[in-house]
Amino acid sequence: MNIEQLRKFCLALPGATEDIKWGNDLCFNVGGKMFTVTSADSSDGGVSLKTTPEKFTELTEHEGIRPAHYVARYHWITIEDPNAVSQSELKQLIRESYQLVFDKLPAKTRKSIA
Repeated sequence: MNIEQLRKFCLALPGATEDIKWGNDLCFNVGGKMFTVTSADSSDGGVSLKTTPEKFTELTEHEGIRPAHYVARYHWITIEDPNAVSQSELKQLIRESYQLVFDKLPAKTRKSIA
C-alpha cells in the first residue's frame, strides 16, 4: 500500500483526520488521538498502529514486524516490511487500531463522530 492509498483508506474512517508530528511523521487521528503513524514522505519507513495485547505478542513474532519505539507498552507495533502482511490484513489492522482508539474516547466525543 503506497502513501496515497494509506491516506485515502485512513481518512475514509469516520472522524479521521491527519497531521504531521515530530517533523516528518504523518499521523492519522480520531478524536485527537492517533491510530496510525507513518513517514510523511512514504510508507517505506513502516506503518505503526495500535493492537490488542494478544495480537501484539502474535504479530511481533513475525519477521518484519516489531514493537513500536516508545509506545510498545501500549501495544503499538511497527510493520517495517510491507510484505509482512497482505494489503487486506493491513487494512484490517488499521480498522482495529482505529476502533481500539475510538472506543477509549470520551462518550461525548464518540457521539459527535458517530
